[in-house]
Amino acid sequence: MEARLNMGMRERDKLHAIRNVLEGRITQAEAGKILRRSERHVRRLCARVRGKGDRGIVHGLRGLPSNNRLDQELLGQALSVLHNPRWKGFGPTFAQEKLDALYGLELGVTTVRALMLLTNLWEVHCHRAKHRAWRERRACVGMLVQLDGSPHDWFEGRGPWCVLIIYIDDATSRILYGEFVHVEDTLTLMRTTKTYLKRWGRPVAFYVDKDSIYNINRQAAVEEELRDEQPMTQFTRAMSELGIEVILAHSPQAKGRVERGFLTHQDRLVKELRLAGISTMEQANEFLWKVYIPDHNRRCEVDPADPVDVHKPLLASHDLASILSIQIRRQVQNDFTIRHRNRFFQLQEGQPVHVRPKTEITVQERLDGSLHLIFKGRRLKFHTIPGRSLRPAPVRPSQRAQAMAPLKPRRRRANPFFAAFSLASSKAPWNPPASALLQS
Repeated sequence: MEARLNMGMRERDKLHAIRNVLEGRITQAEAGKILRRSERHVRRLCARVRGKGDRGIVHGLRGLPSNNRLDQELLGQALSVLHNPRWKGFGPTFAQEKLDALYGLELGVTTVRALMLLTNLWEVHCHRAKHRAWRERRACVGMLVQLDGSPHDWFEGRGPWCVLIIYIDDATSRILYGEFVHVEDTLTLMRTTKTYLKRWGRPVAFYVDKDSIYNINRQAAVEEELRDEQPMTQFTRAMSELGIEVILAHSPQAKGRVERGFLTHQDRLVKELRLAGISTMEQANEFLWKVYIPDHNRRCEVDPADPVDVHKPLLASHDLASILSIQIRRQVQNDFTIRHRNRFFQLQEGQPVHVRPKTEITVQERLDGSLHLIFKGRRLKFHTIPGRSLRPAPVRPSQRAQAMAPLKPRRRRANPFFAAFSLASSKAPWNPPASALLQS
């Protein structure tokens, strides 16, 4: 029984033209024009069909291993590495880079992807395209810096759950600064921003999301409207004092530089930390600053449209310790005390500025944990006092006996107007005669 021969449409058309040549219906030159091949190739095909029949049209290597296939030993080494538990979750591109860097196995990304799909180490991901409006990159470095944090299990259970703070330049996709922190709050962001400002200077604007650290979701109060002010968070207020604009993004896709970067970091950085055996935040920060960020910038950084760096230097008047602090308004009481977070502070005599009761002063909680009272730009002298007792003062025994004594009945004063109508009067009440009632 003859084996079944599978041919495609192009091969069937080619066989039809060659049969016409062999049967003398057309010439070899005409078949060459139909097939867009030379006459020599047509003669070659005719010889194959005479010798092998219809199978002569099919390529001779169909169903056979390729002559250019990779060494099976090399593929076996790559598969043994990919099946290592430490390589769990690696994507084809990242796995190809690490196979070349760590083991010297030179394979293409498509080859590694095919191996991983064949051994169920990778699945095909279908991405649905969503419509987004394109935004042009800023022209210069420092014109727009995207800032965000990503809480994640960066150590895969080997260490504490932490947050990665990233500052990335919009013009170049360069990571300007990054740090692992315990929590993403106002004080932590002020501390990391202080490090960024000392290293690079003041950018034109920070691009952030609508987290409560950056945005207050309420209307302006009456006092703020009278001063023509909008409610600001502590971070936004600090950036305003430094002349840095804070721009709020309306969607995660709007600040895609940093958002897409976190997808990469949660994939690659997690595996890099696993391969390096890192399980503490201190070691992770050292690896981040010395290895990961330089390598990331080398691969992903692009040239800006304008090579000018527009970061502005810090001025001598910029007291970062004072600006990057939590500032709360408090009122001076009549006894020259201040209450703040259930603590009491006594203002001392001899202040550098005149302070009166009912004056509002600023309480600064700085990054080093210290507390300062500021009025008209000057620091006030104060000391902590014990809190006032909220319980009533103890009652003395004599006061308790006096309080428990029965009350004496009050004697009402006699009113001469009502004396005649008193029921206690000895005189009988006056009753008018019946004739008087009838006449009325």
